[in-house]
Formats: sequence, C-alpha cells, structure tokens
Amino acid sequence: MIRDDVFVFDNVVHMYDYSDENLVSEQSEYDRHYHVSKVLGRRRTAPTDVYANWHPVEGFKRRWSVEDMGRLVFEDSGTDMAMAQAVPLFDLYKDGFAPVKAQYAFAQAYPERCLFCGAVDPMYPSVAAACEEMERQVKEWGAKSIKIYNAHVDGKSWACDDPEIAYPLYEKGRELGIKVFQFHKGNPITRAKLRDLSPLDIEGAALDFPDMLFGVHHLAVPYFEEVVWMANRYENVFLVLSGIGHTPMIAPRTFTEWMGRLLRDVGSERVLWGSEMALLGNAKPVLEWIWEMEIPESMQDDYGYPQITEEDKRNILGLNQARIFGVDVEAKKQELWSGAAR
Repeated sequence: MIRDDVFVFDNVVHMYDYSDENLVSEQSEYDRHYHVSKVLGRRRTAPTDVYANWHPVEGFKRRWSVEDMGRLVFEDSGTDMAMAQAVPLFDLYKDGFAPVKAQYAFAQAYPERCLFCGAVDPMYPSVAAACEEMERQVKEWGAKSIKIYNAHVDGKSWACDDPEIAYPLYEKGRELGIKVFQFHKGNPITRAKLRDLSPLDIEGAALDFPDMLFGVHHLAVPYFEEVVWMANRYENVFLVLSGIGHTPMIAPRTFTEWMGRLLRDVGSERVLWGSEMALLGNAKPVLEWIWEMEIPESMQDDYGYPQITEEDKRNILGLNQARIFGVDVEAKKQELWSGAAR
C-alpha cells in the first residue's frame, strides 16, 4: 500500500526470462538488447540496479527468480496485489520472454497476493493447440485471464478480429469461464511491423463478444488517439498504463495530458495501473507521483479535462483491477494489512 490506506493492485508484472538459453537464435539478441536498452531511460537507475546486479542493461539479460521478484514487488514497491502475466513471444524466445510456467510459479509462491494470467498464440503451432493449452492453463493452473501478443518477426502475425484464428480463442475462453483477454498493443519491443500492433483489430472483437472484457496495454502508443476513441465507444474495453506508466519520470507533462484525456473521454473506471516490474524498475516512485498528480488549470481550461480526484486515483491504482477479477478489497486489506501476509 501507499499513503497508509491506498490499495495497489498491479495489473501486470512479468517474471522475465532474458537469458541466453531462452533465445531462439542469434538474431534474437538484437530484439532483446533493443527492448532492455529502450526502457533504460524510463527507469530510476539507483533503485533499479539493486535488482539488476548493478548493471542497468546487462543485468536484466537473465532469468528472474521468484525471490527477486517477490522482494521487488511486494516488499519494496508498495504493491499489495499483482497479476503475473505471461507473454507468448515464441518467435524470439523459446518459452516466451515472460514464460507461462514462470508466471505460474510466482503466483503459486504468493497465492494470497498474486493472480496468474496465462498466454497462448494460435500460430504456435495452431489454433487447436492454443485452445487446448488454454484449457490446461485454466483448469490445471487456475489462469484468470489470457494474454495475447499477435505481432511477430517471422511472418506469423495475425489479427485479433480474425474469425478463423482469433475468435476460437475467445469462444474457448468463454467456455472455460475466462471473461478477460489482454493484448499487447503499440509499444513495439521487437522488429515486428508497427501496423501489426495497431489496436484497431480489437474493435471487431469487442463488438462481437459484448459479454467479454478486452484489455489494451501500453495505451497502444503511438496509437493513443485510436485507442481512446475505441474505449470511448465500447464499454467492454479497458486500458492499462503498462509500459508507459513510468513516463512521469521523464516526461511528466506528456503523462498528465494522457491522463486528462483518459479522464475526459473514457473515465477512471476503465483505466488500470500496470507497472511491468521488473524491467521498468521499482514502481514506488511512480505510484507516489500518480498519487500527488493534479491536472493543471491550464489543461482544464484549454482541453476540458476534469481534475483528477482521490477516487479516480484509487480506481486506477487498484480498485478497478480488484473489481474486474472479483477481489473483495476490504477483506483483502484486512488479510494483508493485519500482518498475515507481510
């Protein structure tokens, strides 16, 4: 928690595996180095180096342990609960850069504080196999959501509104009781074509599956305008601040403008905090910054942005995630803050 009573439920943390052993080929090193180096400017070096063996780039090229992640997320960052999300980037990493098994292991290590989000890809190796794997992750490992990454460097990109490729996944999820699918959109971290990361292919799925929720990560930047209009029109689309959440550390006005627009056109009830620890470092400075932030009067006057309220901040930092995944916040506060889980 932060400020003694603010419940923080992080939508996305990753047990990364950037080890050499997990690379598919020598070419994968290009994408690995690009991704790790790209986010260096968004981190605060001092608190990050502790978790990266004192090297802000090379120190992240490893397999993260449950112990390291537990210390970072639950001891040092002010986070009460988190969702460990797998990422199915099988074109570059043998087990994905956030392997399914590793996310499950983290959730198992902290069952009272962490939910498990599985992942599948219908192109690795097939739609039928992805549906079968989804069933295994849900029934055997208790997955509460499924993560999708549809843009690849090996010619296997696909669209999230494809009736033959994508829709069987949503139908299988519905059958299994999964109501939330989450998507990496925008924020390119590999050499995959940027157009394949456009969020516009979520629109058809949101329309055709109105009983399901579709989470778009990274605010789909640089497709921010498109994703805001989409979320404005489809109430079953929510937006996650993952990947861009540390923007206040380097570009506070940009982040404030994004937040003002989201509050005006989407509403705080469908915006979720997501840190993507560990790669982006300790989230605590950002959590504190968000809690203190205000929308300047000039932005309110010029753009019609509302002032951000304490209720908005509580929604974004944890209450929305808790509502979506059925967590009783008051009961969880009592469980965690009484000292039982600390």
